[in-house]
Amino acid sequence: AAMALDNGLARTPPMGWLHWERFLCRTDCATDPHRCVSEWLFMEMADAMAAEGWRDAGYEYVCIDDCWMAPRRDEHGRLQADPKRFPSGIRKLADYVHSKGLKLGIYSDVGNKTCAGFPGSYNYYDLDAQTFASWGVDLLKFDGCNSGTLELLAEGYRRMSLALNKTGRSIVYSCEWPFYLRPVQQPNYTEIKQYCNHWRNFFDVYDSWRSIKSILDWTALHQDSIVKIAGPGGWNDPDMASIFVFLSQLVIGNFGLSWDQSVTQMAMWAIMAAPLFMSNDLRHISPEAKRLLQNKEVIAINQDPLGKQGYQITKDKNFELWERPLSGRAYAVAVLNQQEIGGPQNFTFSLTFLGNGLACNPACSVRQVLPASRDWGVYTWVSSLSVEVNPTGTVLLKV
Repeated sequence: AAMALDNGLARTPPMGWLHWERFLCRTDCATDPHRCVSEWLFMEMADAMAAEGWRDAGYEYVCIDDCWMAPRRDEHGRLQADPKRFPSGIRKLADYVHSKGLKLGIYSDVGNKTCAGFPGSYNYYDLDAQTFASWGVDLLKFDGCNSGTLELLAEGYRRMSLALNKTGRSIVYSCEWPFYLRPVQQPNYTEIKQYCNHWRNFFDVYDSWRSIKSILDWTALHQDSIVKIAGPGGWNDPDMASIFVFLSQLVIGNFGLSWDQSVTQMAMWAIMAAPLFMSNDLRHISPEAKRLLQNKEVIAINQDPLGKQGYQITKDKNFELWERPLSGRAYAVAVLNQQEIGGPQNFTFSLTFLGNGLACNPACSVRQVLPASRDWGVYTWVSSLSVEVNPTGTVLLKV
């Protein structure tokens, strides 16, 4: 049977919108109708994505996370949506999302219950895959709560992958397999990539700089084991808990990040070739956040067809220098200032650092992409660049 790596999907990191970090498990639609997990929430987000340029920028998935289900399966053993919050059913919701030129993602769990206590897929893998396909679902986020042993966890992820492919429908498979393995054993990423299109590595992302910083620190620490496996068909999701934890969610446009920290998240998620799943309220988003999230140059780096993940090449006190090989013999370069006090600081580095000395040999053009786009001109192989970076900010370059 075909595995996820062979399903022709996720040739570049998936992009979309996910409800979890912003809307969590709000199920009381009587007192909070505009912020509860309901079909109306996803229809309104689909409307916004189609009308406000998100779809055209590349964000194509509207994703449901945990808490969409009824407390019990139906009389035939099938999962069913909560009848009060999804009165039209998931099939109708998928049809609506598809009518906007978008795709629908949904959530389930490898264990007998989801993380929020709704019915899981344990012993129902084939039936649930067939159900999702019959509804017109385009992506499955498969969580790992309540899975019992590590053997059952691994078996469940493998079985659901095969079950999805047997349906004949193209469904991106998003796993949390390595995240649940790591406390006990080193994940086998070669095997995981055979079954999954992208996989969560780290804890849930929160709307805070501390959360973003911890994800970047973890990624740099483990880059020797995770960077080499990423590529077309299978991607590392740095914070795929359930928003960003569902996928690599972007919390830009919410409340906890400064402007410079928002720039850092956008730049570094592009460097890391991470899935770009926003978790915000697209009905109420600032023009500045919208411009950042729809920045075509940054998205082009994230979606570069070469499909190589970036990595940290040096760290000097509070500064980090990252690079990502791109198609056309280009490189994306990020200079990150981790300092959280004071004003802007300069970081100077030689262009011979980049691409094992080949990125600028014998000469190269340099363009700044973030925080604002501008050309820096042409430099020779032995040149040095001096970059001024705000505290907790990042300057993103294309060389």
